[in-house]
Amino acid sequence: MIEVLNLQHKYNVNRAKFRKLLGALVKRYELEDPEITLSFVDTKAIKKLNRKFLKKDAATDVLSFPVGKRGPDGKFYLGDIIISVPQAFKQCFAQPYGLESELKHLTIHGFLHLLGYDHGRGIEGEEGKVLRLVEEE
Repeated sequence: MIEVLNLQHKYNVNRAKFRKLLGALVKRYELEDPEITLSFVDTKAIKKLNRKFLKKDAATDVLSFPVGKRGPDGKFYLGDIIISVPQAFKQCFAQPYGLESELKHLTIHGFLHLLGYDHGRGIEGEEGKVLRLVEEE
């Protein structure tokens, strides 16, 4: 099951579009009905999570918490993606596209982290391929 939560209230986020995006990613990587949660949060929430789990006292744009295991209920838990919408809003001005595209980019980035990609081990190349495919659709 794919769950998309909008836990911030400043920016409008079309949750259905992001559920569809994650569904397309699940299909592309041939995952069988994984449990994924994507949460859109504010700066305060992402800063708190970054401090608690990564020991960094600063806001960031996206955090991924991979699980990659079957739970006692038999479901496969891929993990959670947390995106700071205010941070994405700031970043989108440095790009030739808007907030929704930045949020899509961060969703893909976070998803790839759940699959085990990381900085220095191919995430940039894979991210580029996936972004091109999403843009074509």
